[in-house]
Amino acid sequence: MIKRLLCIATLLSLVFSFVSCKSKDDEKNATKRVEDMSYSYKSGEVITLNVYNWGEYISDGSEGSDDVNAMFEEYFNRELSAKYGGIKIKVEYSTYANNEDMYSKLKNSAVSYDVIIPSDYMIEKMKNEGMLYSFDTSSLSNYGNILEQFKNENAYYDPDNCYSVPYTYGMVGIIYNKTIVSPEDVKDKSWSLLWNEKYAGNILQFNNPRDALATAMYWKGLYVNTTDTKVWDEAYELLKQQKPLLQGYVNDEIFNKMQSESAAVAPYYVGDFLIMSEEEENLAFYYPKEGSNYFVDAMCIPTCSSNPHLAKEYINFMISEDAAVANATYIGYASPNSAVINSEDYKAAMDEYAYEGENGEGAYELLYNYMPDEVNKEYNAKFPKITSPACYRSFDADTQAHVNTLWENLKISGSTELWVHITSVLIVVSVVAYASYSIYIKKKRSKFYRNRDKVNKKA
Repeated sequence: MIKRLLCIATLLSLVFSFVSCKSKDDEKNATKRVEDMSYSYKSGEVITLNVYNWGEYISDGSEGSDDVNAMFEEYFNRELSAKYGGIKIKVEYSTYANNEDMYSKLKNSAVSYDVIIPSDYMIEKMKNEGMLYSFDTSSLSNYGNILEQFKNENAYYDPDNCYSVPYTYGMVGIIYNKTIVSPEDVKDKSWSLLWNEKYAGNILQFNNPRDALATAMYWKGLYVNTTDTKVWDEAYELLKQQKPLLQGYVNDEIFNKMQSESAAVAPYYVGDFLIMSEEEENLAFYYPKEGSNYFVDAMCIPTCSSNPHLAKEYINFMISEDAAVANATYIGYASPNSAVINSEDYKAAMDEYAYEGENGEGAYELLYNYMPDEVNKEYNAKFPKITSPACYRSFDADTQAHVNTLWENLKISGSTELWVHITSVLIVVSVVAYASYSIYIKKKRSKFYRNRDKVNKKA
């Protein structure tokens, strides 16, 4: 009996020893820990830290804003250089258009990025595929600034707080131009505006499968994380119906097209809308009544990183009050950082946004008073047994392949006008006819010359 109890105790101790983030392996790939990696630098060496982020998604020094990358370089070279043997830091910053582009580049290219900022479902996917370093987030001196509602089980994509540190969060809605779109067409605040034939040629759509298909799925109350291919096919058919009405599939270009009034309707992120509304007062925004995507973007360290320890220092700096306030103020997205939300400077800056809603609410209220659960109340009610139904989840391989195929078919179908096809056929026929005629003439001439040579020879 005692031996049996000792065996049980030993087994339990082994189980608990693997509960910690440090020893946890995912299903296919052993977890790579930043703390387990060694590093060696030479005094005076300049190390390049490669940061890969969404476009228009950091305070970069333009328009009187703070340049947070330059701030980090100065801070590191002054405060942390000695800790790493006297090195200096230089940040190399580049951008991507969407999660899928970023994933593809890291998955299929021999690249080295030190910090990336994917969305929740992509973090879950990359974590499961062994593409992210795990690290001790509690060791970050500024980690206490992150609100509890963005940690542990609330962060379904990283419940052990091992792979990511929240950067921003928000929801998707509809941006429209009040001088072009009739008030009657927006009074019910529906996704259906993106299918309104009245605005054909003036409608934009996301240029990535997850967000584009989701606009149809939220509209019709379809589960955005389903593995049922028939449901995805239904959403695909809705996008096929929408395609003739579109001006184009775009991502970051939505910002410029809506701000320059070259388009009238687009689905996009509320943070970007607030930035647009500063300079274009004809733009308005609403959260669709049928529900909308709630997302969290977070900072991660990919396993292709050459400097994971320095990446941790960068992440820690970005959640410090000065950097986090600068970023939240400049990019306009909601912040999961208590130092931001409680900052009087931040609240004052938000009051300067041009946005004023139909109920008199300002930018701060639009970001923080419209909680995702309230916006998605009716949508969530359709899936009571499913956790976070408004958030995207990582796909299994079969579902991902099916969605990719649908998206490829959508982009190809009807992409060329009929007159282009007719013209192409006529050109091909003309080329073939000319080639055939040329061969005939050459053969005829060849026969003529052969006969002439025979006659001359006999003579």
